Amino acid sequence: MSPQEREPEMRREQDSMGELMVPANAYYGGNTRRAELNFPISDLRFGRSFIKAIGQVKQSAAVVNKDLGVLEPELADAIVAASQKVIDGHYDSEFVVDIFQTGSGTSTNMNANEVISNVANEALGGGLGTRTPVHPNDHVNKGQSSNDVIPTTIHLAAAVAIKDELLPELKKLEDALNAKSNEFWDVVKTGRTHLQDATPIRLGQEFKGYAGQLENGRKRAQVALDEVSVLALGGTAVGTGIGMHPKFASGVIARLSELNGLNLSETTNHFQAQSTIDGVVQASGAMKTIAVSLLKIANDIRWLGSGPRAGIGEVSLPEVQPGSSIMPGKVNPVIAEALAMVCAQVIGNDVTVSVAGQSGNFELNVMMPVAAHNVLESIDLLAASCKNFREQCVEGPDGGIQKTSKGPDMVMRGLSIATALNPVIGYDNVAKLVHKAYVEDKSIREVALEETDLTEQQVDEALQPLSMTEPKG
Repeated sequence: MSPQEREPEMRREQDSMGELMVPANAYYGGNTRRAELNFPISDLRFGRSFIKAIGQVKQSAAVVNKDLGVLEPELADAIVAASQKVIDGHYDSEFVVDIFQTGSGTSTNMNANEVISNVANEALGGGLGTRTPVHPNDHVNKGQSSNDVIPTTIHLAAAVAIKDELLPELKKLEDALNAKSNEFWDVVKTGRTHLQDATPIRLGQEFKGYAGQLENGRKRAQVALDEVSVLALGGTAVGTGIGMHPKFASGVIARLSELNGLNLSETTNHFQAQSTIDGVVQASGAMKTIAVSLLKIANDIRWLGSGPRAGIGEVSLPEVQPGSSIMPGKVNPVIAEALAMVCAQVIGNDVTVSVAGQSGNFELNVMMPVAAHNVLESIDLLAASCKNFREQCVEGPDGGIQKTSKGPDMVMRGLSIATALNPVIGYDNVAKLVHKAYVEDKSIREVALEETDLTEQQVDEALQPLSMTEPKG
């Protein structure tokens, strides 16, 4: 047997269920090991944002417990230092529990408790797995329960990601689309409703619509941020706060607010905060709505850039990579396609979160890990894809999205510009002109001069494309 194939060295640990073997060099312990063995379901694990958040919860708990005099200073200081290493990402590989685990996330809470306990004990001269002098339950988890720590961690991780990642990227994309709106403001093209020609519109007005979707998306993200800024910490097992100092939760939440620049607060009703994940469901719904908006934008951009000769082709998109393994020179709208796929994923994630939200039985929701994974993934994907779409498509390279002459060239060939003649000769008469122009493949101007008593000047004054892009008396 090669060295690579040898079984890892193991250590013997004792927990509340008896003895079991744990990899000798693991910083997690017996409780985590049982979960690792019980849930060999997927390769999905909690990511950086969640691990950082739970590290902050454990660190803040130790600080507050020390200040309240319920945790020995030496032990508290060791927990604080160990938690900082978890916060900084030094032990991410030690968080080995599958997302598909106990519905309360207890296994992951214990995973954090054991890693922090072992890191602290090692620093204090103890051995891995000794559970002394820092005990994972008695000290690291003091004043806490998985049932309030996990929902608190979900909310905290989501709040930080929305504030630091998603909101800034939504604003940057909104600004980029507004800049394109200004750049394209004088470009008049044919509007489209039902995928059919409609009255003229400015290309800049279309892009103003996209920017408006991002503006509303930011508002929705802010509502989600407000929702997840309310924390369940302080309810412990069932919402009653058993085993916790009365000032513990408020102290921890104040420190978490300061650490992250957030306005966090303790729930005023712990029984709803732990028996439901309504806040997560609401936040996920906001992410879904943002995804639906982005999907509309991505698809419009793909259509507007279709061609370059046989499509709409009213804009040109940056050429970022070859588009075909068989057709030389073909270039595809791949950045918009990537954004569209992210949107599909986020929409699907919301379905999972919605089902998970229905799984609150009496005093506890039992699908918290999968809800956490999906909502945090949605936030991360939206932020990253907005950034990529802005940088690789809207703004650049080579100036990003560019206008073409195809839109303006087709305006006077459009049939719906005849709408401007309604006040002059009436709807029914205009309808006859449109039919004749379509059948004979003529412009509305040509047919109006042939079939009405209007002068050339009157027709030209009525059929001014720019004047059709805003209300007028």
